[in-house]
Amino acid sequence: MRFLPRLLAGAALLAPATAFAHPHIFAEARLEVTANEDGTISELRNVWRFDEMFSASVVMDFDKNGDNQLDPDELAEIGKTVLESLEEFSYYTTITEDGRTVKVAKPDAINVDYKDGQLLMFFTVKPGEVMPLKGKLTFGVYDPTMYAAMDFASDDDLVVVGNKFAACKREVVRPDPDEVLAQNQASLTEAFFNDPAGTDMSKMFATRLELTC
Repeated sequence: MRFLPRLLAGAALLAPATAFAHPHIFAEARLEVTANEDGTISELRNVWRFDEMFSASVVMDFDKNGDNQLDPDELAEIGKTVLESLEEFSYYTTITEDGRTVKVAKPDAINVDYKDGQLLMFFTVKPGEVMPLKGKLTFGVYDPTMYAAMDFASDDDLVVVGNKFAACKREVVRPDPDEVLAQNQASLTEAFFNDPAGTDMSKMFATRLELTC
């Protein structure tokens, strides 16, 4: 119970300044953005697959019966723990509407599986308000503390689902860290490097899906 919440929530004890240069957790992510028939955003479907080293550490912490596996009740306990731990971080999910941040609602559950030595998490979040397909919308997944690196291996891992998106232009943006640093040198103060979560500027480095509708 002590290991996963601290790592995924990026607590201050984990030295986020060091994490900025060297993430300690690596996960492959997939994000599907769905639309309702009325032309509004329905939900965001997340799939995360964690690296084997982190996954093994989670097994050590949650394997209560010592069989080196994660049984259904142990998987459920992980999901419950992460559900509570990541609430203050909006479940690493970021949404903006014409530059304005849109909060996400707490998901009903986080489903967890363990296959081939890797931990997987599946869950959906919904915008905390009605979001019509209008203007410039962005969607992404990132850890504001930069302790975990959430990677989209392919642009096809950021997708839209629903015929209402036909009227929108879709683009996957992968910021170049050196360019971001150069363009925002005056804004990236010491406070950012000491606590990126506290400045909310780490999202500039995150891969995102942009829709222009």
